[in-house]
Order: sequence, then C-alpha cells, then structure tokens
Amino acid sequence: MKALKAIKNNIPNTITCLNLFAGTMACVFALKGNQPVTECFVSYEVAFIFIALAAVFDFCDGLLARLLNSVSPIGKELDSLSDCISFGLAPALLLYATMENFNPGAVANYSAFLIAVFGALRLAKFNIDTTQSCVFKGLPIPANAIFWMGCVNLCYEKADMNVGVYALIIVFCLLMVCNIPMFSFKMKSFSIKDNWYRYLLIAIVVALLATMGVTGLFYAVLAYVILSLCVR
Repeated sequence: MKALKAIKNNIPNTITCLNLFAGTMACVFALKGNQPVTECFVSYEVAFIFIALAAVFDFCDGLLARLLNSVSPIGKELDSLSDCISFGLAPALLLYATMENFNPGAVANYSAFLIAVFGALRLAKFNIDTTQSCVFKGLPIPANAIFWMGCVNLCYEKADMNVGVYALIIVFCLLMVCNIPMFSFKMKSFSIKDNWYRYLLIAIVVALLATMGVTGLFYAVLAYVILSLCVR
C-alpha cells in the first residue's frame, strides 16, 4: 500500500519533470535559430513545439495533483523551477536567437534575457501570494512565453525585426510583475453569463490560430490582456 501511495503521489511530479525536460529541449532548439532540422521544420519551430508540450504538461500536473489529492510543497517548488526554464529561459533564448539572426552582435539583443529574469520574479511573487487562485496578479508566465512564440514567428514571417520589440520586452516584463488582475480559466460553473470573457477569448484564439497560425498567438495574448482589463 505504501508503494502504491508513493507512486500515486509522484505521478504529478513526474508530469512536472516532463515539463522541465520539454523546456530544456526548447532551449536547445531555440539557440539554433532558423537552422533546418528536417524538410518540414526549422529549429525555432521545434522550440515552439517543445514550449507547447511544456504548457500541456504544466496544465496536467496541477490537474492530476488535485484529482489524486497529492498536492505537496515539493511539487509546488518543482513546478515553479520547471516553469522558470520552460516559460522563462526558453522564450528568452528564442527571442535572443531571433535578434541575433536579424541584428548580429548588437548589445541590445541581450535584453531578451530580461524575460527570464522577470519570469523568475513573477514565479517568486506567485509562490508567496495565496490570493492568486481564480484571478492572477500580473501576466502568467506561460502566457508570456506564448506571446513571444507568436512574436518570433511574426518576425520570421515578415523577415524583419524592428525596435518595437525592445519596447515589448519592457512592457511584458512589467506586466508579469504588476498587480493588474488577470483572469484564469478556473471556472466555478460553465455559465455563459459568468464566463463570457473566457468563452470570448477561446473563440478569438481559435479564429486567430485558424487564420494566422502561430503568429496568431501574438494577438491572442494581447486580447487576453485587454479582456482582463475590461473585466476588472
């Protein structure tokens, strides 16, 4: 029985470790920039896939922990450490490699690593704040990573990166550590009246992905921020 209990308690942590593994793989491919991997993919697109997988694992570990009643302090800390790599360092490396591709050797390219720094600050604040269950304070770090996936894809689509990216780095770093309320997808009911903004965002995301592909993620996160400001 003790062995079965130990296995049950460690299932969520195993999923969290898969999140971390996916994040480290995203870092590897992010550094390769736009080098071909196969006939179908280039390195930054493979990095996108691993960040997306990390997000799926990040969602599943918390869900399983609640379902199995195996929430633990070590699981919480492991989750934050994994998120720091998957949604902090990985998108920072992704953006840095993109900057280097369009503007090689520029000192300003290192500003991309502010994403990792402020991501860590965001997670540290989250861990000591017990009020962020149904409403977040500031932009969640996975949403920030998703935004930069869309931004990088947009840069490669346009074959250009302008100075506006540096302003976006500052804005989104500040968004992660600010106290602006932003809604989560933890719903007490499926009522349209109570969750209209969540359903609206889902519809927007689906439409953007269907019409714009990965670039749609850039606009989807902007829509999330705007909707969060509207329902404060």
